[in-house]
Amino acid sequence: MRVITGSAKGRRLQSPVGDDVRPTTDVVKEAVFSIIQFSVEGSRFLDAFAGSGQMGIEALSRGAAKAYFIDSSRRSMNIIKNNIKLCNFEDKAETVTADTLSYLSRTTEKFDIIFLDPPYQTGLLQAALEKVPDILAEEGVVICEHPKEETLPEPVENLTLSKNYRYGKIVISVYTNSL
Repeated sequence: MRVITGSAKGRRLQSPVGDDVRPTTDVVKEAVFSIIQFSVEGSRFLDAFAGSGQMGIEALSRGAAKAYFIDSSRRSMNIIKNNIKLCNFEDKAETVTADTLSYLSRTTEKFDIIFLDPPYQTGLLQAALEKVPDILAEEGVVICEHPKEETLPEPVENLTLSKNYRYGKIVISVYTNSL
């Protein structure tokens, strides 16, 4: 797993090991950043259910102003912190070891881009989607990674499902703020 482009291009990132971890593939990561390419520069990026932190780190490498990394696993958070340090992004990154749904409920931050990639088929994606409308910036976008068998609601409060992109067994669903 590596940073694809930007200031940290080519850096190899650590990833948690085990059956409970499923890093986003480079193909899907490149697709996500192609979708949001004009929104990343200067953005506030939320990498929820962060795992290795690769999505937030990619956003920082491509010019995001700040990235927030949320994960409940201390093991994952240690890896995220190591990856942030490896890429010299300590001054642009905020890490929070917490239950992601609790964080989404209590944060007062507003985000331009929210990336949601929880463990598949657990109901966490739908629960997280219900919590993000209040923390999404007016021109913001929510990117959801999920298996093709999982159908997401449309709409979710003020979020409109604008497009689904399929990459093999994975679907990227993009929601925009309809306010």
